[in-house]
Amino acid sequence: MNGKVFWLSITAVVASFICGFLLANALNRTELNALRAERDGGLKNSSTNAKQNESELTLSDEEVREKIAEADRNPANYAFQKNLGLALYRYAAMRQDSKMLAEVGRLLSRAYENNPQDRDVAITLGNVYFDIGYFQKDNSQFQKARGFYQKALEQKQDDADVRTDLGLTYFLIDPPENEQAIIELQKSLQINPKHEKTLEVLTQIMISQNKIAEAEKLIGKLKEANPNNRTIPGLDSQVLKLKNNS
Repeated sequence: MNGKVFWLSITAVVASFICGFLLANALNRTELNALRAERDGGLKNSSTNAKQNESELTLSDEEVREKIAEADRNPANYAFQKNLGLALYRYAAMRQDSKMLAEVGRLLSRAYENNPQDRDVAITLGNVYFDIGYFQKDNSQFQKARGFYQKALEQKQDDADVRTDLGLTYFLIDPPENEQAIIELQKSLQINPKHEKTLEVLTQIMISQNKIAEAEKLIGKLKEANPNNRTIPGLDSQVLKLKNNS
């Protein structure tokens, strides 16, 4: 998921509105990705960068409403719906604003209806519903996200990032569907054996199932992929705790 960025340049029609969004490019999805991998005391996420930039990235409610209203007045303008939706998604996700995310979902759904083959829109819709599901602890939103990720994978099956996101929709629901999550995450590793996020989440699943040996093996692979991965100390600590309690 770390590779998720804006897929298209924002057109001039929304350029004056999204100057604040451009600052959001300094914050990639790493923090949210780690947040998604948490479950009941799992991987810890630092939100320091988001907090220190929050004041810079704040837009007025009036500005947001004006652009959304303009999109509503021009529902057939596919480019406007898409570009505004993509820009607003990054801002809403950074702020963890479920209400705004719902508006983004509405805009992008309109774009998707106009062009169901737009894979970028499908993936971002998956991200929108994923984030709402995570922030609101709502299984139905994860299920919506799952559908859009599956649509995107129909067009490009060898996308490890989207495949991992799909796996996460099974891991993060309540109760988790770990076996299905494992199936999707293993497919991701077949595409990219060094995919860090996949290794992190699989390790977390093994820890949740008290499978110490499997967790240690995955941590070893994660260290090979990136010795500086910031989740490694926390994962090592959890495995050590399991050993001490066994």
